[in-house]
Amino acid sequence: MSAKPSQRPAESIFATILVVFSVTAFWQAFRISGFSGASTPGVFPMLAAATMAVSALFILRRTAAQRRPADPSAQGRGRFFKEIAPLRHLVMLGFIFLYVVAMPLLGFIASSGLFLFATFAYLWRKNPVVSLALTAGSLAAIYFIFRIVFQVVLPNGTLVQGLF
Repeated sequence: MSAKPSQRPAESIFATILVVFSVTAFWQAFRISGFSGASTPGVFPMLAAATMAVSALFILRRTAAQRRPADPSAQGRGRFFKEIAPLRHLVMLGFIFLYVVAMPLLGFIASSGLFLFATFAYLWRKNPVVSLALTAGSLAAIYFIFRIVFQVVLPNGTLVQGLF
């Protein structure tokens, strides 16, 4: 048996995407002010992006050195959905997508309430009354902290103008 661990499904693709993303972030940071001085606005973003790029290159190199599974087609999809994207993760991605779509229509409070209730009910699987109470408490805390204490204007939805 080899001492090198085998690659997980789509690991090399993800490592390549990390490199592309970090190099793009570095280029965007460079466009802020270039290398014109140590105290220019783009210095810290360039340092952060350069750190990301170097780390991503090390990750890509390590991933390329790992052995590939003996027969990648035999367990490719099944292994991918078992290890990387199980049903629970895909459902949560769906909830997040619906939350983002609902925010402009329903506003922050209503869409956040629906999102929190749905995710508490799905992930926790307790009595719906307990999930509803936890949702109400969470929303009350969020509203108090952001709207009252920090005076952040929470977005209203186009469908429920003036309710919150």
